[in-house]
Amino acid sequence: MWPIIFDFGELNVFGFEFHPVINSYGFMLMMAFYSCYYFLNKDLKEMGYDSKLAADIVFAAAVGGILGSKIYYLIENLDRVIADPTGMIFSGAGLVFLGGLMGGTLGVTWVLKKNKLQWFKFADVVAPLLMLGYAIGRVGCLLVGDDYGKPTHLPWGISFPDGLPPSTYRVFQTYYPWINLEGFDPGVLTVHPTQIYETILGLGIFYFLYQKRKTVTVAGSLFFTYLIFAGSERFVIEFFRVNTKYLFGLSGSQLISICMIGIGAWFLTNPVKSSTAASSE
Repeated sequence: MWPIIFDFGELNVFGFEFHPVINSYGFMLMMAFYSCYYFLNKDLKEMGYDSKLAADIVFAAAVGGILGSKIYYLIENLDRVIADPTGMIFSGAGLVFLGGLMGGTLGVTWVLKKNKLQWFKFADVVAPLLMLGYAIGRVGCLLVGDDYGKPTHLPWGISFPDGLPPSTYRVFQTYYPWINLEGFDPGVLTVHPTQIYETILGLGIFYFLYQKRKTVTVAGSLFFTYLIFAGSERFVIEFFRVNTKYLFGLSGSQLISICMIGIGAWFLTNPVKSSTAASSE
């Protein structure tokens, strides 16, 4: 774990004391958005658009994604919010992909509508970058010890003694009582490093989608392919996560993932007509 990259210590400026730090979670978020901007700006330039459009899209995705992910995180952990509202709201935790996807989509949609651009056309351009940003963001989760998985005895299991929350026997008993702790001793537990799993899978999906971006023949098809891959990835990973199960033994993220897969599959087999998909630019 490396929650703080650099600590500047106590600073006194005109009588005001500050203790600035470079947080690894925030730093990786910044890296995620800058990486997405690099690839988006490169592709948009080839399409004849200027850098301002890429900046506007990434900024809208960043604001919408962060707000959406945090809201979803707080809703999914409502019991902990009630117990410690300030700590939960202002903690470094909360990169919930599905909430971020919804919030980011709304933000980008607003930019496209404002500029009278084709939604499906630009969804295909952005689709690979959604996985890239997600994969890099998961590194931030690893560094702060957030969003880890169930306890495991596997040799690659990782312990997070200072995680958010710590991966201790007591924390699992308190916050995740539905997790079977049989065979585990009290103390700090090693858990599935699901952040690493998702980073590897996310980068693989990004590479696949990015290679296909110039062979799109039906507007929106790459975005709907992304929905299938992203939904499938998250559905599988949830079996290793500690999230609450709601229906048919599935978590909220898995239920939404099924919807993503269903939407993607439907529109791939029933493409949106070009006259519907496109609007005047």
